[in-house]
Parts: sequence; C-alpha cells; structure tokens
Amino acid sequence: MSRSLRRGALAATAIVFSVAALSACGAGNDAQTLEVRPDNAAVTVDDVKIQNALVITQPLPGTKGPAAVSATVFNNGSLPQTIDAIRLPGTAAVVKLKAAEGAGPIVVPAHGSVVIGGEGNASALIENGSEAARDGDAQKVVFKLSKTGDVGLSAFVVPSKSYFKEYGPTVVPGLPAEAASASPTASTSPSGEASHGAETPASGEPTTAGH
Repeated sequence: MSRSLRRGALAATAIVFSVAALSACGAGNDAQTLEVRPDNAAVTVDDVKIQNALVITQPLPGTKGPAAVSATVFNNGSLPQTIDAIRLPGTAAVVKLKAAEGAGPIVVPAHGSVVIGGEGNASALIENGSEAARDGDAQKVVFKLSKTGDVGLSAFVVPSKSYFKEYGPTVVPGLPAEAASASPTASTSPSGEASHGAETPASGEPTTAGH
C-alpha cells in the first residue's frame, strides 16, 4: 500500500471514531440512553448520592425474622450529615439504625461515604421484615438525612444468599432449634439409644413397653 493510501485509511478511521464519540455525547450519558442497566438502585439529590440500595430478607422463603437495608451513602458536601431515619413507605416496618461504632447516629462524613450492611459497618435492621418486604419486589426506601432531607428510591428485595449473604440480616432463625421443637416426643435413654413411647417411673426402674 502506498504512503498516500495509508494516510487516507488512517484519516477515515479517525472520522469514524469521531462520529461515534459525538453520537454518544449527543445521546446523553444516562444509563437508559446508553442501554446500560445498573445492578442495583441509585439516586442523587443535591450533595447526597445513594447507590447499591437493597432490602435483604431471610435466606429461606416464608421464614419469619428481620430483614435489612443495605446501601452506600456518599456525601459530596463540605459538611458532615447524619442519617436520622430510614423508612419503607406503604408498610408498617420499623427500621432500627446502628452506627458501626455502636453508639450515636450514622454519620456520613464530608466528601466521604458510609456503608450500611455487612460486618463492621453501620446497620439498618427491619424488625418486622417478613411482613414488610417480599422477594422479587421493588420496595420504596426513604433515607432521611440531617441537611438534605428525604432521599427516596426503589430498592430490589432479595434473599440473603450468594452475594447478598454478607450484607443481610444478622439474626437468622436457627433451623436445628426449630426441627427439635417440632418433635418433642422423641427421648434418649441413658444408654444413648432413642426410645419412643416408653415411660420411666419415679423409682428409676425402667418399664418395658408392651407389644
């Protein structure tokens, strides 16, 4: 290929990339225009951005117990803010907030962030979670911040499995205890063998069940 032809090919390639870039800019950078779907809910209001918001329920369907709100809250302002409350509109859910240190409010530092959910992080426990959210739904969640006020978004409701297990509710009803309570008639003899239907009198002498 001659030098002039190579220059022409390079120029054509540059024009193609320029047109593609301009088309993308003209279409906008929002996820819907670019056909990019974020994995989890996110919203920005003034200096506050909330992303990866989820409501995480018990791992097994139908299990009664608390659920948890998980999210990362960013503060791009020059002053710290506190998360004063988290609400789930349309439900009777009560969300109990706890800072990572265990005392005081959850503080989002200036030009910083705070993670809610997961070991060593702040937590937001939904005490009556089994009544408030159902797996597969999109639940409205409102974060009330001390300066920005209410910031709401729709969060996916997912069970505490796979990626979400480490960020879900810390209180999970124990299946072994439930299984034990479901069969109170079984007993164990001193020899370690299970016996059913046999009774031991107060004198301590064993009786033999009739056949």
